[in-house]
Amino acid sequence: MTRRVFRHVPFAIERDETAEPEYEARRASGDDAECGAESGTHTGPGPVEEWRRKDTRETGHRRHRRSLGDYAVMRPPAELAGLTTVGGGTE
Repeated sequence: MTRRVFRHVPFAIERDETAEPEYEARRASGDDAECGAESGTHTGPGPVEEWRRKDTRETGHRRHRRSLGDYAVMRPPAELAGLTTVGGGTE
């Protein structure tokens, strides 16, 4: 019989500072349905909010779904930083 030993490794979840966050908005109509107009993806919230103001002014639609996306990385504790690989094994 093969035995497996599982070890808890306290990885930290951190925002990947090498990748910019992404902001966007999509016009929504009604309570659940979305009509599809989009702001496009931007690296800051300013252009998205400006798109929302312009969209509301031009169409009268006041409901938008906002999204913020970013990348996260798993950081091993310092004592394991050089030992772990992407596949989870050790070198």
